[in-house]
Amino acid sequence: MATAARAPRGGTDAVAAPDLGAGRTPRPRRSADGCDFAAVRADFGLPAEFPTAALGEVEQNVAQPVFEADRVDATELPLVTVDPVGAKDLDQAVLLARRGTGFRVQYAIADVAAFVRPGGALDAEVRRRGQTLYLPDGNVPLHPTLLSEGAASLLPDQVRPAVLWTIDLDSDGVVTSALVRRAWVRSAAQLDYEAVQRSLRAGAAHPAIELLPVVGRLRREQAVRRGAIELGLPEQQVESDGAGGWRVALRPRLVVEEWNAEISLLTGMCAAEMMLDAGIGILRTVPDPEPPTVSALRRSAARLGVEWPEDLPPAEALAGLDPVRPEALAVHVAATRLLRGAGYTSFDSGPPPKPRHAGIGAAYAHVTAPLRRLVDRYGAEVCLAVSSGSPVPEWVRQALPALPSAMGSSDRVATQVERACLAQAQAWSLAGEVGSVFPATVLRTGSGDGEVFIAEPPVIARCAGDDLVEGQRIRVRLTRADPHRREVTFTTA
Repeated sequence: MATAARAPRGGTDAVAAPDLGAGRTPRPRRSADGCDFAAVRADFGLPAEFPTAALGEVEQNVAQPVFEADRVDATELPLVTVDPVGAKDLDQAVLLARRGTGFRVQYAIADVAAFVRPGGALDAEVRRRGQTLYLPDGNVPLHPTLLSEGAASLLPDQVRPAVLWTIDLDSDGVVTSALVRRAWVRSAAQLDYEAVQRSLRAGAAHPAIELLPVVGRLRREQAVRRGAIELGLPEQQVESDGAGGWRVALRPRLVVEEWNAEISLLTGMCAAEMMLDAGIGILRTVPDPEPPTVSALRRSAARLGVEWPEDLPPAEALAGLDPVRPEALAVHVAATRLLRGAGYTSFDSGPPPKPRHAGIGAAYAHVTAPLRRLVDRYGAEVCLAVSSGSPVPEWVRQALPALPSAMGSSDRVATQVERACLAQAQAWSLAGEVGSVFPATVLRTGSGDGEVFIAEPPVIARCAGDDLVEGQRIRVRLTRADPHRREVTFTTA
């Protein structure tokens, strides 16, 4: 629901921000000049620099990569990257083409293992960090920028080592084959979501992604059939106000981002199947919800007046709701209970008993963002070995048991940092407004309080009140906006 610095289902162009508190005249809000997120960095002990030994190792490995042999030349493929404007750590490059009545997806992933020697100083530091942390005033990268924004990044017109996936789909978007190998690639262009969206509307998309709407829609249809549970929730972000401060905003997600994400999900599912077939790997898992949990959500929907036919599974029911409606938004918030227990499951002697990711509706592995996430490097190595019929490298086998704990720890830190940045910006945005009354929508209820969504500025915060009803539109009074404690609270007006 919230994001500190990054980017529900897509429509024709973008997912509209919910209009759940209209009626109050928007006004510019910002923090005091010079405010930043240094306190958040200090509170969580986030590293400011990489160790000298790790930086020296990066320079050495950039000059002489680890894997130079056994790499096919795929530089003739006109792959392109599609990322947010200004991105430099480019993990993925894609090329979509027709193949008979179906499609071929070529997906190149930055080969980070070519620059990180197992057991070295850089490897140790990356294991400690786990993933890139995103803060509004600058990221805490997983790898030094010489690597993540330079030698390993799939920048345009540069020959780069990559892990190249070739995935064939039938006319319905169902996978018919998948293989992966090391390759040399050269991105033909660096594209951004907004420009791609405009080009697709104008019928002038880059040839590499002309088929993205077709393949993206087919894969979305397959997701609903699989029972993928997706939540259409308002996504908050912290952004610069252009005057030295920060504000909270809702960022509509372009439909092209949805389609692009489907290519990554497709690859992760193919990776998971390879791992399961081989009996070794590491999966991103979310347990399927228990029947009582689904029944409780049905009761919540009924109380809110949302129709949910008895024979309709949760995936289809949620996909059919428009989260702009207050009662539908409340159902989506309540549905977060269906996706509890996310984690990582490693295995080395046969498939695990519960390999599925309920949010995706299939087994899934992280392999497409190695510049930003530790586990992807290991997942890629497992798949490369399985696809080529080679043994999984011993350094990978030795690391697998510890990865779930390492990734779980880094996920918790990332979530806490994200929430702290958002809470800080919310408090800044509302400082000086204590006593003001706002239209709001009730998202959750508890004993004597609940959680409400304010549309302007887009804030989600605790609200005291005994008679709160999920999905109800009410008026609330701001009782606290404390930037030092990062707290915002309301009460019913």
